Parts: sequence; structure tokens; C-alpha cells
Amino acid sequence: MHEHPLIELYITIEDAQQSAAIEKALENVNLDEVVSQTLSAVNIHEPIMVTLLVTDDEGIRDMNKQYREIDKATDVLSFPLLNEPLVQAPAEQLWPVRESEAGAQESVPDFITPPETVQNLGDIVMSWPTLERQAQEAKHSTIYELLYLLSHGMLHLVGYDDHTEAGYQAMVGIQQRVMNTLQQA
Repeated sequence: MHEHPLIELYITIEDAQQSAAIEKALENVNLDEVVSQTLSAVNIHEPIMVTLLVTDDEGIRDMNKQYREIDKATDVLSFPLLNEPLVQAPAEQLWPVRESEAGAQESVPDFITPPETVQNLGDIVMSWPTLERQAQEAKHSTIYELLYLLSHGMLHLVGYDDHTEAGYQAMVGIQQRVMNTLQQA
């Protein structure tokens, strides 16, 4: 499998043949470039890393149910490790700062990444079968869909939230600019 300096890539699909086919499909895809371009588009230039897990509909459905209490498959989930957005943007485009648990008797200090160390922004999970369906509906390749959603997931990790119209519009605009940049390269 191709090495990705910015991404730890895992493929967890029960079907070994499908898993091998996905590995082959991603072998020459520059996932790191999508991450770099997305971060650059939002003026983040510090060293980072992320984890990308490619799974199936059942796997992502289980995570969606467990972490979001939504019992259905989805295309992409993001799990940021930050307590507050890293990106500078209007508040209506960002997820809220996470407050510590009310009533917690012992306060656990936030983890601070030491200087000169790569900051782990979090995890992105994608469902390959959902990517394939969405790509077919949109009449573009599954790889294009994956790259577009990788950019989307990165934006969530740095602080963007698409639950408001302002956040959604900002994210779509950035994702489209990133994809246009990649197509011109």
C-alpha cells in the first residue's frame, strides 16, 4: 500500500476481495494532497496527521448509531480531537467549543501538542459502498467522491460545521475550490 505521510489509512471491509480492490484503487491516489490543499485553503499550515478508515455500510452505521444516535449508514463521519476549532471563521460556520462535563469532580487538562510535534486532528470514517452509490448518482468516479468527502471530513476536523446554512455553504465552497485545484494540478 502507498505510504501517506499525513494520513494513517485503514480499510476494514469483511469481504477480503473487496478490501483488496479498494487498496488497489487507492494505491496511486494522492490523499495527502487533498489534506494539504484543504488545510491551505483555510490557512492552516502546521504539521498535522489524521486517520482515515474506509469501511462498509454496516461499519459506519454502527458508528453513526453509537456516536450520533442515528441508526443508519452515512457517507462520512468525522471525529475531531480538538476541543475548539482550529480554523478562524465566523462562529455560525463552526462547531461550538466543547465544554467540560458538568459536575465533573476532577478536571482533566486538555491535551496540548508539544511544539515541533505533528498534531493529530482526529479520525475520518467513510463507507465505500455509499461512496460508490453517491458517485454513480452524481456521475463521477468513486475516487472523486472519496477525495471530495476527505476534504469535507478535514473541514469538520478543523472546526467547520454544516448544520447551519452558513457552515454548509462555506464547506461546499472550500471543497469545490480544493477539487478544482487538484484537477488543475
